[in-house]
Amino acid sequence: MERPRIRHIAINAEDREAEAEYYKKVFGLEEIERGSNGTIYMSDGHVGVAIINVPTMPFGVNHFGFHVESVGEIEKAADTKAEKNTAAAAGEHWLRDLEGYRVDISEESWPI
Repeated sequence: MERPRIRHIAINAEDREAEAEYYKKVFGLEEIERGSNGTIYMSDGHVGVAIINVPTMPFGVNHFGFHVESVGEIEKAADTKAEKNTAAAAGEHWLRDLEGYRVDISEESWPI
């Protein structure tokens, strides 16, 4: 199996617009698209950054995700069943690591 690659990082921001402008100005990220829920999808050409707004969750880094060859193989390696994420930008599942952090896994690529 090919080694999984970090695909995206999601930042839960109080002000999505200001946060996106910061990453454009300071790091040169390119806005790729906007989700119907207002999520701003950005990229450096390799890794995606999703600027989300979920006021019921702590602000800051919300989760990160890997592009994987096989969700099933990751489930076997983690000895768990991944949850289907029906609200994802690209077909994703997610699981929790040993300390409870959410990790997205997807066989589909990030929309770069």
